[in-house]
Amino acid sequence: MSLYEHVFLARQDLSQQQVDALVEHYKGIIEAGGGSLGRVENWGLKSLAFRVKKNRKAYYTLMDIDAPSAAVAEMERQMGLSEDILRFMTIKVEAHEEGPSAMMQKRDDRGDRGPRGDRGPRGDRDRGDRDRGDRGDRGPRPPREGQSQGEGASA
Repeated sequence: MSLYEHVFLARQDLSQQQVDALVEHYKGIIEAGGGSLGRVENWGLKSLAFRVKKNRKAYYTLMDIDAPSAAVAEMERQMGLSEDILRFMTIKVEAHEEGPSAMMQKRDDRGDRGPRGDRGPRGDRDRGDRDRGDRGDRGPRPPREGQSQGEGASA
């Protein structure tokens, strides 16, 4: 059997209990196909970067699956038919990660960089003190359209 990580997005107007019922339904499909479900993480209701099937938010759920490919294909087929599932993605992995996923870990693991990292007080916008070096003699500027050589040209 192969190892998979599967993430699906459920509609925003479902309740958490309905999302849990979806997980149980798809768990039954995997087990009927001879596989098993490992870790299941509910990441909660999150905003989407863009609308998906007229939804601005979705319930995210991660499942670790150990099953034959036929069972995963059947689960994906049924997810594609379900109106409650907006998107899903399955990735074959060599081994499942131990512990919580990156989405469930604390966000304050920035270390001692501070709130703006190591960019300094104004970040990369402060370019005024940078030495541009000698630009050399470029000669006079060519006249702009509608100007004669003598008017408006400055040194």
